[in-house]
Amino acid sequence: MWRTCDESTILGRLGERIAAERAAARLTLSDLARRSGLSRRYLTEAEAGRANLSVLELARVAAAPRVPLERLVAVPLPAPVNRRIALVGLRGAGKSTVGPALALALEVPFVELDELVAERAGLALAEIFAIHGEGHYRTLEREALEQWLASAGAGVLATGGSIVTHEESWRRLLDTCHVVWLRADPEDHWRRVLGQGDTRPMRARDRAMDELRAILEAYGLDSDLSNEPSPFTL
Repeated sequence: MWRTCDESTILGRLGERIAAERAAARLTLSDLARRSGLSRRYLTEAEAGRANLSVLELARVAAAPRVPLERLVAVPLPAPVNRRIALVGLRGAGKSTVGPALALALEVPFVELDELVAERAGLALAEIFAIHGEGHYRTLEREALEQWLASAGAGVLATGGSIVTHEESWRRLLDTCHVVWLRADPEDHWRRVLGQGDTRPMRARDRAMDELRAILEAYGLDSDLSNEPSPFTL
């Protein structure tokens, strides 16, 4: 189970608080044991963060140095971990392979944004572009992203690399998810796209590999890419 804060962290910080309050009251471990009725060994384990005290035991420990129980248990915890992960990369980067494996390891759902777009439109992606154009696709993409954010408290989302060219969607992704860029060697991208049975990026493009290398270089340097769609980025 993916938790925002593990048990050892909580117990460790509680132990530090107990030790600090004991020291502030100028009590030895033996004094604390005598006043609380708990063994010195058990309190040693508690201060080391290795004992999970019950509420009643905590109340007895708090009573010894005469501190409010709520002050003893007001343990500062780390900020919650962002439980939404977005995988971004060109086609062939490995999102469909890494995404399900990561989601399985984290015990969260895996979703591809393009699948949500197609479901929303009732059309395949190629049909969306052919019939309505890229502008309509971007609108659907933003709506699908908001749909996923509203319904998914946790999950792994795979997005197309061209999402970086749509400033509003890209900023929204950065603000709400832990974004991970996936990239591979140009030859691997090429081989994987061909392996999917898609020859569109190479069709009537004599310099397709050079184009792919240029796109990958741009992704490695900054995200201010051209707004011109490329078959490699969809």
